[in-house]
Amino acid sequence: MHQLSHEVAQALLAANVINSADPPVTFKSGIKSPVYIDNRRLPFAPEQWRTVIIAFQRMLEAQATAFDVIAGIETAGIPHSAALAYAMRRPSVFVRKQAKEHGTQQRIEGGDVRARRVLLVEDQVTTGGSSLSGVTALREAGAVVEDCLTITSYGFPEAIEAFTEVGVRLHSLTSFQVIMEVAEKSGKFSSEQVQNIREWLGNPRGWSERH
Repeated sequence: MHQLSHEVAQALLAANVINSADPPVTFKSGIKSPVYIDNRRLPFAPEQWRTVIIAFQRMLEAQATAFDVIAGIETAGIPHSAALAYAMRRPSVFVRKQAKEHGTQQRIEGGDVRARRVLLVEDQVTTGGSSLSGVTALREAGAVVEDCLTITSYGFPEAIEAFTEVGVRLHSLTSFQVIMEVAEKSGKFSSEQVQNIREWLGNPRGWSERH
């Protein structure tokens, strides 16, 4: 998995989905960050996106993850979950952030997930709030959800704890530490930017308060 993690990091950097942010961006959780990962840009870089989808498959095969259906969270997770499901010839659904006010008024779209093992696919996990909301919706619809697969994750302890508490294993194709290692070697960021980002990663909420 070490080699796979580096291959994905290189693909993400080549697709220009990772950039420094000045002024800092603010996540939904309220955390401010000097760096921004935008995996929504991946479909615009088809070769790098293909690398990511193949990496998903390789990880699932290596870990022998059992699942019947692949689900993506609206909206950023949907392209990746749909592409993976297509490549693996598995049923695919997506999870709305909230139920529609008209029509069937449901959060799960695409098919019946009752008593099905559902693999949740995300583009990026920060604190895990959106992902775990999707887990709740899937379980309320009768699905069995034990695994969440994401392209990238900052590895925040609060996110790891949150997934553990609800009995969901979080699998990330690459870590932010590996991304920074590859980015530094490639010259993507200056030494000053690298130092600032590493300080943020060590204490994101403290860094946010100072900025």
